[in-house]
Amino acid sequence: MVEIKTPAEVEAMRGPGRVVAQILAAVQDQAKAGMRTAELDEVARDVLARNGAYSPFLNYQPGFAPVPFPATICTSVNDAALHGIPGRYKLSDGDLLSVDCGAVLDGWTGDAAVSFTIGTPRPADKRLIDVTRDALRAGIAAAVPGARIGDISAAIGAVGRAGGYGICTDFGGHGVGRSMHEDPSIPNEGPAGHGRKLVPGLVIAIEPWFLAGGRDMYRIDRDGWTIRSGDGSRAAHAEHTVAITKNGPRILTLL
Repeated sequence: MVEIKTPAEVEAMRGPGRVVAQILAAVQDQAKAGMRTAELDEVARDVLARNGAYSPFLNYQPGFAPVPFPATICTSVNDAALHGIPGRYKLSDGDLLSVDCGAVLDGWTGDAAVSFTIGTPRPADKRLIDVTRDALRAGIAAAVPGARIGDISAAIGAVGRAGGYGICTDFGGHGVGRSMHEDPSIPNEGPAGHGRKLVPGLVIAIEPWFLAGGRDMYRIDRDGWTIRSGDGSRAAHAEHTVAITKNGPRILTLL
């Protein structure tokens, strides 16, 4: 069921959105070579606790997952695109890290992600990250009243394909509200003019993720969660929670 929020409810969703933005800022500020990804999860836990919020990721178990997710954020490194589990992996100079996080506060949810490099970036990684961010901006710009879900998908896909990157539509954007994953589904590629019409009060997560090798294939690790590029190429991910308003899209996961 698609949940349409009132203006007051959209405003309430700024609370968890700010917490998510704080987490991403803190993780990006503290991530450095030699740090274990589990330590970044502790950074996120501290931000959540200070705000009286909790993570919708922790113990989440969708149908595809054999076990509940054991952490508060996803830390996906290099060829890992999504759902990486924080653990003993030590970050190295030049690693490409994608961090996805959520927060629940006062019954509402925020969800966002960012990709960045540790230390000195490779030129190819910088381009991949930049194009993924450009695709997010294009998707957000398409999220206006009267448009359709397919317009967002087409905008994201056009940017990714122009960059020469692989795109998978099995995992993508989604509605956000009282829970982290609600209808509608928002693929990262598709035909414009198709799908549900966007109306004020609809709140969605827009989240392009691209594969540097140009192929659309992926594989899932033995942990049942981590999604990697099928060819071993690097991946990047960007996401914001966005409300459709009568005045256009409003990003809820900003500081």
